[in-house]
Amino acid sequence: MDSRKRSIVISLMVAMFLGAVEGTVITTAMPTIVKSLNGFDMISLVFSVYLLTSAISTPIYGKIADMYGRKRALITGIIIFLIGSALCGISTNMYELIIFRGLQGIGAGAIFTVSYTIVGDVFSVKERGKVQGWISSVWGIASLLGPFLGGFLIDRLSWHWIFYINIPFGIFSIILLQKNLNEKFEKKKSYIDYGGIITFSLAIIIFLCTIISLNENTEILSFKLIVPLLCTAISLFLFYIIEKKAKDPLIPFDIFSVQTNVVNLISLLVSAILIGTDVYLPVYIQNVLGFSATISGISVASMSISWIFSSFILSKTLQKYGEKFAVLISTFIIFISTLFMYTLNIKSSIALVVIYAFIIGFGYGGALTTLTIVIQESVDYTKRGAATGANALLKTIGQTVGVATFGVILNLNISKYLDKLGIIGVAASNLYSSNKQSKNISADQVKASLNYGIHSLIIIFIIIAVICIGMSLIMTSTLKVSSNDQKKSY
Repeated sequence: MDSRKRSIVISLMVAMFLGAVEGTVITTAMPTIVKSLNGFDMISLVFSVYLLTSAISTPIYGKIADMYGRKRALITGIIIFLIGSALCGISTNMYELIIFRGLQGIGAGAIFTVSYTIVGDVFSVKERGKVQGWISSVWGIASLLGPFLGGFLIDRLSWHWIFYINIPFGIFSIILLQKNLNEKFEKKKSYIDYGGIITFSLAIIIFLCTIISLNENTEILSFKLIVPLLCTAISLFLFYIIEKKAKDPLIPFDIFSVQTNVVNLISLLVSAILIGTDVYLPVYIQNVLGFSATISGISVASMSISWIFSSFILSKTLQKYGEKFAVLISTFIIFISTLFMYTLNIKSSIALVVIYAFIIGFGYGGALTTLTIVIQESVDYTKRGAATGANALLKTIGQTVGVATFGVILNLNISKYLDKLGIIGVAASNLYSSNKQSKNISADQVKASLNYGIHSLIIIFIIIAVICIGMSLIMTSTLKVSSNDQKKSY
């Protein structure tokens, strides 16, 4: 690999570190934040709104990257992300935090999508597994550094300061990108698909807001659920009509095939399990086992470390056995690790949590890295941004729907467990409050109820993993290492 490519890798690693630090710190600190703001029942909203705005912006950034260049799209996203981070740091209540997280999400839509698009442009299939392994190593570093730094700031100052960690890294990444990413982009005459952007955004907003608003009292056949879903369907139908007639559609439908549809579906489902473990494994470690936020973060970091290893191994596996084998083995590892997680209880050793997180991280890395490569190789350069953006969108939808649904399931099962104990009328939001009802619940009962609720989620994870294994069997292996891989844009 020449010095030019190494400079590009470093630039992307620093940019990726921006989002990675945010993710590891906030998932570790969230139990502390919701306790401080008395918003345990709104924990899923902090993640869901971020994912909602990220979902809307993801395909738009993909198209912008195809139209105006990768570097311009990525730097714009980073700047928006930094503004959102600064505002999150001054939040005084859950509502402000949720709104500013939404702004963060608008910027985040560019960071991961455009970064991986650049990897697809610059590096061959043979190189890409290793490069994505190096980029994935950022998550491991962030997972180790983030909890220490976040824990220190929470203990010494306050949780507000964890959002300011992003700012110096963001500024540094912009400087490196400007200096090292010498993009030879030929701007062509293009048409902005305003109709597609509006109808698509409307559909995503209605759908995800409906999902986010779900709670344990929502009825499946209720007016509040059916009407928004009907509006979503109408908006998507209008989007389809507009895209078929658009000169330069936001999402070209020819990027979809049987193979890519299967890949996108697996990406969506694996991402749902991923957000579930990211959000609720720290809750289990801190609120059930009783460890600190720092210990929680270090424990979950094993997931990111194994992700790195899987990416390096993947480069050889893809060349020898193809993508079908790589995805099948990866989803099977996810399945086995969710079975292991189901055996955890109130008295489990933290060492077991570290081991199980390490195993499932290996599955995540193998599956998601392979699926990204398959998507990028399914289209030519001019549509790679749109294809990568569409895949990233479906991952985001999987995470958004997942975290919102899991939040409802968790709250329902917490209440169900307390009802069995004869403790009636205590909602999940009151577990840590000082009202009269919550005072009648012992600390052991709170831990037991959370443990019961989290186990209910793990059952869902197991079912989703089985579906992913079945879907991977439908895939075909088409990737071949070629010396003529597309590398012409830089």
